[in-house]
This record gives sequence, C-alpha cells and structure tokens, in this order.
Amino acid sequence: MNAAPSAMNVGLLFGLSFFLGLAFEDFYAHAATKRPGGIRTFPMLALAGGMLYLFDPVHLIPFTGGLLVLGAWLAIFYSGHIRERDEQGEPNVGLMVLVLNVHAYLLGAVTLALPNWVAVGTTVAAVLLLTGRERLHELARRVEMKEIITAGQFLILTGLVLPLLPSEPVTTLTSITPRQVWFALLVVCTLSYASYLAQHYWAPAAGGLWMAALGGLYSSTATTVVLARQAGTDASLQRHAQAGITLATGIMYLRILAIVAVFNLSLARQLVVPMVGLSMAAMLICALQYYFWRPSRTDAERKPVSQNPLELGAAGIFAAMFVVTSLLSTWVKTEFGLAGIYSLAAIVGVTDIDPFVLNLAQGGTSGIPNGAIAAAILIAASSNNLLKAGYATSFAGGRATMVSAAALVVLAIVGFAAAIATGGLWAGNS
Repeated sequence: MNAAPSAMNVGLLFGLSFFLGLAFEDFYAHAATKRPGGIRTFPMLALAGGMLYLFDPVHLIPFTGGLLVLGAWLAIFYSGHIRERDEQGEPNVGLMVLVLNVHAYLLGAVTLALPNWVAVGTTVAAVLLLTGRERLHELARRVEMKEIITAGQFLILTGLVLPLLPSEPVTTLTSITPRQVWFALLVVCTLSYASYLAQHYWAPAAGGLWMAALGGLYSSTATTVVLARQAGTDASLQRHAQAGITLATGIMYLRILAIVAVFNLSLARQLVVPMVGLSMAAMLICALQYYFWRPSRTDAERKPVSQNPLELGAAGIFAAMFVVTSLLSTWVKTEFGLAGIYSLAAIVGVTDIDPFVLNLAQGGTSGIPNGAIAAAILIAASSNNLLKAGYATSFAGGRATMVSAAALVVLAIVGFAAAIATGGLWAGNS
C-alpha cells in the first residue's frame, strides 16, 4: 500500500498551483483571446496529476495516461490557436500556454515525489519567465552575437573541459593536478566575466569609480595602464584616474584574498589582517584623492574600455603560466629553499601574480608553512604595486598620476613590512 502524502505536501501542491494560475491570469488578463489555464484550472490539473501519480507511483501508468489526454486536448487547441493573428499580424506560435498547462499537471507528481525545493524552484522560475517576457526580449535584443559566443566559451570552460580532466598529478615535478590547474583558471575567469558583464550591461558601472573597482576584479595592472593613459591625455580625467588607480589596487588585495580562500582557508585566515588592512588603506587614500581633488564636469563621460577576458587563447596562456609557475616554484624550493621562493615572488610581481598565488594556495610547492606562503604572496603583491607605480608614472607623463604612484609605493613598502611581520621571512632565514 502506498504511503499517504503529508498534509504539508498537499498544501504546498495547492499553493504553488494557485500561485502559478494567479500569475497566468494576471499576465493574460488583457489578451484578445481566452487561453486555457488559470487560477482554477491549474490547481485542478495539479491535483489530478498528484492523484494519478499516487495510484501507481512505480510504473506511472495512470499518470502517463492523464498526460497523454492533456496533451491531446492541448494539441487540438494549438492547431486552432496557431491560425489566429496577434496585434502585429503574426501567427500565435508561442508555446508558453501549452508548457504552463503541462507544468501545472506535472507539479502534482513533482510535489509529492521530489524534495520541496524542486517544486518551489521550478514554479517560481516558470512565473518569472512568464512575467518577465518584455524584459527578457529586450535583453535578447541588446545582447550581441559575440556575447553569446563568450557565454558559450565560459560554459565550455566550466561544464565540458573541467569534468574531463584527471584529478591526479601527471608528473612528479609538481603535485598540482590538471583539474586543479583548470579550476584555478575558472576562478579567475569567473571574476573577470562578472566584471566584464557588469561593465557592459549595468548602467551605474559606467560612471564614477565603478569601472576602476570592476577593473580591479579583473586586473589592477591593466586598469592602472588604462587610467594612466587617460590622465595623461585629458586633464579633466585626472581626478577619476588618480582615485581609480588606487582603488583598483585596493580591490586587488580583496580579490587575492578571495581566491586564496577558495583553495586554502587556513592560509586565507593568515592573510586576512594584512590584506584587508592594505585594502582599507588603499580605499582611504582613494577617498581622499577623490573628494579633495577638484571635480570636473566631464569626469563621468569617459569610460575605460574593458576587453573580453574569456577568449580561449587567453585561457590557454593563463593555464600554461600556472603550470610553469608551479614547476618553477617546486624547483626553486628544492634548490634554494624559502629564500628562492621569496625571490621568485618578487620577480613574478612584475608579471601576472595570479598563477603564482593560485599555485601556492593549492599546495603546488609542498613543505612550505602557511606563514612563509603568506609572506611570499604579500611580496608578490607589493612587487606588483611597484610595477604599477612605474606604469602610472610613465603612461601619464609623470605629474598627472604622481599622487597615485606615490600611494602605490607606500602600499608596497607596507606590504613588504607585513610580509616580514608574518614570520615567514625570518623562518626562511633561519
């Protein structure tokens, strides 16, 4: 004998179907023709589907028969409905009415057979898709084909390549696995992609310091170059450029901390105080630069241009850099000890520090205590600040971004001091 459904499940079934029918009737309230479904029909369909499911929850013969009857009736309706014309004279070929009726019928079995979040989630999603028609169509018109290709590339990176990669080391030269390499790439690409989408499709991100903040999520070095160039060519942009360069570096510290936390929570705890402290110091300097610099009317009219961070060629380069950094770190640790790791940290700071940071966070160089790893990460970030200070000075012609360059040098010095304070440097010299 089948177990009786709980009263809570029956109530949830009726409530969700009523909610679906209410949204359906409200959406089609001003339609020229009557659509099947609504605040009475959908609860009846859901109750019928639930009862037919309970008759035979193993083979689902009654439930399948009911679905076939409903499908036949909907097919008859659709064959006549498709001959009608909408306000623009186009045939009514939309399937939303049919799909929602089928959804209401399936909701009975789903609510009784599956966890409650499945029924709630699918019903809410259906209502949002129904009521958000205009916004979704407007979004589809705004999105260019290259953006769809970009999203496809992101899905390839996350859903296709990652599951196929081995989770075991393929060489004795490093303990990093191919899956770890690709997962590290995905963490950086996800942050970059979120920044890229916000800059292109979120209107507030186009003005003020939002672009610098989002650029810091992607690459504080690239953001520094872009803003320094703008400050050097247009004096009216110096206010935002000065503050933006410092802000991007402040965001960089938080980005590094977030990336480390994904792979090594204990290391992230050791980095919280210095990284957050340096970030807050950078943001304070940014605020002082922004509010005490004479504003200009044309500041918000210029927009730094962000490039698409998800080209597969760039992803391959990042993965290659990650592997090379892992191999080099292991060799340096074996040959020169911690002093070699610190020297390598200072050197990689003049390039892209993310592969180096991710390699250390994932344990690519075994036998190094967390204090020493934290010190190496701080050294790399500080060395990168010195590089950005040079970029800010050279691309802006010196005086245009002098304050930001000086701020980056100060942050670098404080970062080196924080590296010493972690104890890693002293351990490396003992």
